[in-house]
Amino acid sequence: MEMDPSSRSLEERPSGIAALDQRSREIFTRLVETYLQTGEPVGSRTISRVLPGVLSPASVRNVMADLEEAGLIFSPHTSAGRMPTELGLRFYVDALLQGHPLEVEERAKIEARVAQANRARSVEEILTETSNVLSGLSHCAGVVVVPKINVRLRHIEFVNLAPGRALVVLVNEDGSVENRAIDVPVGLPASALNRASNFLTSRCQGKTLPEVQKFINSELANHKREFNELTARVVEAGIATWSGSDGTGERTLIIRGQSNLIQDKATLEDLERIRQLFDVLETKKDLLDLLGAAEKGEGVRIFIGSENKLFSLSGSSLIVAPYRDSGEKIVGVLGVIGPTRINYARIIPMVDYTARVVGRLIT
Repeated sequence: MEMDPSSRSLEERPSGIAALDQRSREIFTRLVETYLQTGEPVGSRTISRVLPGVLSPASVRNVMADLEEAGLIFSPHTSAGRMPTELGLRFYVDALLQGHPLEVEERAKIEARVAQANRARSVEEILTETSNVLSGLSHCAGVVVVPKINVRLRHIEFVNLAPGRALVVLVNEDGSVENRAIDVPVGLPASALNRASNFLTSRCQGKTLPEVQKFINSELANHKREFNELTARVVEAGIATWSGSDGTGERTLIIRGQSNLIQDKATLEDLERIRQLFDVLETKKDLLDLLGAAEKGEGVRIFIGSENKLFSLSGSSLIVAPYRDSGEKIVGVLGVIGPTRINYARIIPMVDYTARVVGRLIT
């Protein structure tokens, strides 16, 4: 879809938009919704047929000229019809889109599929199925950020690797083993590593990493007599490394349903944009950063086209919502990515409802 290169934010161009009367808004809404359904430029005759009142194509064309002047629609070179600009889509989503509850049938599908995945599976498997659900219902790609899962610990051990380096080995109650190298003081004796291992294992069995971190912060001062400063530094370094000193921890990005993006008739006309979107999906770090920013907001977040540099070339939209744990803490985000002409009215409540269902199940 070709977008008007002069599109700017609503804040930068408020005057023309603010002056739109009710008839202009209704015509614009009909144009956008028709375009979202067909993917084709919409002509004045088409709009005049779907309007509830009697309005001639000539009158509609006059209004469309005003809408184009306001930067909300544009005319491709190949057609006399009009399509919404990115600014127009943002105006539609923010100001004109009527909120509708999700259909009962779709709510039931989401609950059934996610609940089925919940039976005897890990949280990551539940969220993988959630991505499949979103992809299937939206006919776009489903995206989910999986948080670092806090399993309970059975054993912690520090192993010397080389001067100034040690390995932290965590054995979890579910039998999984994880390890990571950390920096330690050069010349650290093996006894300090052993004491750190014994101290943590004896006091942290059955706790999650966040619980261990909170415990260590308060207990180190009370147990200084049990080991020297070097051992204390090893303990602190090991726990900080695993818990994530920046508060983010490790996250995994799950993407399902990319094939949906090339099944759309309108999308197939511009395979280069699809290739660019696939490149975005492959660059998981940048997409994770964007989704991480969405975690800081409340409710559903919508990114349309060049509003974000990731989608400036592919002309795509991302609709995401955070999901929370039992303590109402945001632990991840999920959503849908697809062309800018996705069905916002249907997908926005779908993403919101799915986030609520997933939040209930994983806690």
